[in-house]
Amino acid sequence: MKKGLFCFSLMAAAFAVNAQKVAFTEFNLKNGLHVILHQDKTAPVVAISVMYHVGSKDEQPNRTGFAHFFEHLLFEGSDNIKRGEFMKIVSSNGGQNNANTSQDRTFYFERFPSNQLATGLWLESERMLHPVINEIGVKTQNEVVKEEKRLRVDNQPYGNFVAEIMKRLFINHPYRWVPIGSMEHLDAATLQEFQAFNKKFYTPKNAVLVVTGDLDIPKTKALVEGYFQDIPGGEVIVKTKFEEAPITKEIVDTAYDNNIQLPAIMEAYRIPGMTSKESKALEMASAVLSQGNSSRMFSKMVDTKKNSLQVGSFSYSLEDYGAYIMYALPNNDTPLDTLLKDMDDEIAKLQTELISEKEFTKLQNQFENNYVSANSTMLGVAENLADGYTFYNKNTGHINSELEEIRKVTRQDIQNVVKKYLNKNQRVVLYYLPKK
Repeated sequence: MKKGLFCFSLMAAAFAVNAQKVAFTEFNLKNGLHVILHQDKTAPVVAISVMYHVGSKDEQPNRTGFAHFFEHLLFEGSDNIKRGEFMKIVSSNGGQNNANTSQDRTFYFERFPSNQLATGLWLESERMLHPVINEIGVKTQNEVVKEEKRLRVDNQPYGNFVAEIMKRLFINHPYRWVPIGSMEHLDAATLQEFQAFNKKFYTPKNAVLVVTGDLDIPKTKALVEGYFQDIPGGEVIVKTKFEEAPITKEIVDTAYDNNIQLPAIMEAYRIPGMTSKESKALEMASAVLSQGNSSRMFSKMVDTKKNSLQVGSFSYSLEDYGAYIMYALPNNDTPLDTLLKDMDDEIAKLQTELISEKEFTKLQNQFENNYVSANSTMLGVAENLADGYTFYNKNTGHINSELEEIRKVTRQDIQNVVKKYLNKNQRVVLYYLPKK
């Protein structure tokens, strides 16, 4: 291990042991906007973020892709920001900005020198109060989204594998489509439909504003009130609850990809959502199998047997449900069924044998280091504070209890969740093949 990396690991471990609570102030404006402020004066920077509780699961089956589309569309401008000027204002004031969308939420953010805090708040208030949603903006961003889909999905090797998994793992829930959605649906949508989607979801009552960094709490609170409190609150959104019947018989299917030469074997299991107490144990089970070159699947299939070029597993945790996905790419024409058996053997070991104390200590260190890394930037803290309020029953302080949740997971907990959720009669097996 390199000296610098070793030192970082020691510091991260020390920080995790003596982790300081993230202090924050939170309040609601009269329009329903929830506001969270966190002061950290270690650097003269601030992060301003708004998380809207809207993702692809809030779309209609014949109008998928709307939430991701709005990730782009709401940079078009506002009544007071000319088209194309939003990002120019950010960069000319020394800032950076971006956004991302998932199945469950949309997250916008800016990073600025702390003396530009008011600029960032103004920009986000403009985006929330009166964005310009017109034909030219919709047409422009439609082309941008199409190009993104071509680049990241349609022309990317294995770019569609998550979409192929999800549409077999979910039947009723909107998780059956992915955030990029359908270009045909976006083409067919009217301007009025886009405007209605904005009016419903991008409102104070469906948002959390988080400001972190080098700020004065009373002054920032006054700025927030000045920029945001007169924005109409919007309607309270009642989320539709979608239930999935348990998978009781193995689903085996085949999908084809124009962009690959090597096939892959994949297996996926439906698991509980992110707030479940079992979610962290499932993440740890995944790390045992495939996190790092010393993980079980990598060591067995890539290093020792050399029948795989690449293996992996991950616990894809979402708000309502999750997906536990495993995959392998063959080496030297190894049959896909051989790789499937090897993966199944490793699951069986987790179901029948507790992981060793040495392996468990390493696992705990990995997850504590991940916790430290996730909260090592002002933006990371902002997102985790917003996540706590949005997804953990308005528990903003979840950021401060997560480390304890990690430490409470036992070896028996890991064995129990693998026994409960990773069984052959509960899964999708997908043969992912080159299209001839």
